[in-house]
Amino acid sequence: MTIPTETVTTEPTLNPGDEAAPGTPGAAEDICDVCSGKGKLGDGRACAECGGSGRVMRGIGGG
Repeated sequence: MTIPTETVTTEPTLNPGDEAAPGTPGAAEDICDVCSGKGKLGDGRACAECGGSGRVMRGIGGG
């Protein structure tokens, strides 16, 4: 079975709280402000801001 090239992606999945893709110069992983790095909200649901990972990518460099 051949996968159509339109469905293959090399782009990393970004969460709403990510400012940049992993590996972007001037960006680094940080703790999610919404869930305080836990990955879950107070009601037990996965944090939508970080996708449940507890981490987001943030810009760290100035210019």
